[in-house]
Amino acid sequence: MASLNIGFIGLGNMGAPMAANLAKAGHKVRGFDVAGTTAEGVEQAQTIPDAVTGADVVITMLPNGSILRQVAAEAIGHMREGAVFIDCSTVDVESARNTSEAAEKAGLLAVDAPVSGGVGGAEAGTLTFMAGGSEAAFAAAAPLFEIMGQKAVHCGDAGAGQSAKICNNMILGATMIATCEAFALADKLGLDRQRMFDVVSTSSGYSWSMNAYCPAPGVGPKSPADNGYKPGFAAELMVKDLGLSQQAAELVDADTPMGARALELYKAFVEEEDGKGKDFSAMLPRFAGRGRGN
Repeated sequence: MASLNIGFIGLGNMGAPMAANLAKAGHKVRGFDVAGTTAEGVEQAQTIPDAVTGADVVITMLPNGSILRQVAAEAIGHMREGAVFIDCSTVDVESARNTSEAAEKAGLLAVDAPVSGGVGGAEAGTLTFMAGGSEAAFAAAAPLFEIMGQKAVHCGDAGAGQSAKICNNMILGATMIATCEAFALADKLGLDRQRMFDVVSTSSGYSWSMNAYCPAPGVGPKSPADNGYKPGFAAELMVKDLGLSQQAAELVDADTPMGARALELYKAFVEEEDGKGKDFSAMLPRFAGRGRGN
């Protein structure tokens, strides 16, 4: 594809490698981050208008819906008609829809496209994008998704990408807790962790949490458990995503007891225990060190 002028706002742990991959692919990328962070091959902008003026595409990767709304309000007014606004943040569905509506009113194509794959996927260009927006907007964004990731799914209209992401991560949070509980129970039953993995990973207990991201050190493929639970996906981010799932469930009157309990457990792990700054799979030592009365 022809080289594009891309404005990238939010050069954090995820945004920086995503922007760098776009630059590596031959696009001209101007990046802005309030913390002043940069990315390889990306020209540093001093303000949001500086990053987005004249851009063919603007991509955001931001912490929450409130910040997205503020950034979008400033950026959209400086973008040219017909340009594409892609938000890759994980935010509430309402903020995603609000941003898309504002962009479309300004004559832009808008896509909400949260990602799965973590920092490793951002660096390797193997992310999965869950996209919401019109067919035309998705088609315009798709070539960039191919650079930054390995798969992009058009989930539906505005907000559908966020809906898919929070449903996915609600499953992830609950299955990781179940996986960690099972390993802790196996320990107390005297069952070897490797043998436990060998059975479950090829049986009906199979899951991504067990097979691809095993929380037990030295078992299964290499994961954060093998690096002292240094975050690949921080427990704090799981609290955020589970919170978004429960916010959405309340809005549409959906019964999600497992998601609600997973949020309670992760929130306690981060706020009251020692989970802050650890990978979300560090629930395993948390359960392993506790009994029924704890």
